[in-house]
Amino acid sequence: MSDLQAALIQQFSATHDGDPWYGSSRSRLLAGLTPEQAAAHPIRGGHSIWELVLHMTAWTNEVGRRLEGHPAAEPREGDWPTVPTISSEAWDSAQAALGAAHARLLVTMTALPPARWAERVGRSSEPALGTGVSVAGMLVGLAQHDAYHAGQLALLRRAAGHP
Repeated sequence: MSDLQAALIQQFSATHDGDPWYGSSRSRLLAGLTPEQAAAHPIRGGHSIWELVLHMTAWTNEVGRRLEGHPAAEPREGDWPTVPTISSEAWDSAQAALGAAHARLLVTMTALPPARWAERVGRSSEPALGTGVSVAGMLVGLAQHDAYHAGQLALLRRAAGHP
């Protein structure tokens, strides 16, 4: 395993449920929220915590599919999947799906041969799809994406009354 591969795996782990340098992990930010708090829109025109969880899950799954050899595309689930009926079971399921997507991605990243890290993703540069970069660049982009949305989760959590 290359140093880059090990470093990215460590960063993905820290962002999800570890101790990232920038603050709280995703799992910590989601802990203790009720379905109603997760579905709330405290910022007019902004996304809810639940919508962010579904969005991050969709993109984690999409990057995993690309690493498995599928062509680059928008996530099968959609860029911003719709929140289902608000219930404890649905909220628990959304969080579990994010954890499962994260775990699958780490397994795939760990097994990825070093030569694949330099392969180009997609045929053209489409920043919104994360194409036109190397596999390593795509993974760095996903790490940035997750950190960006973790900041939003922190603000929305505070707005929901959970410091």
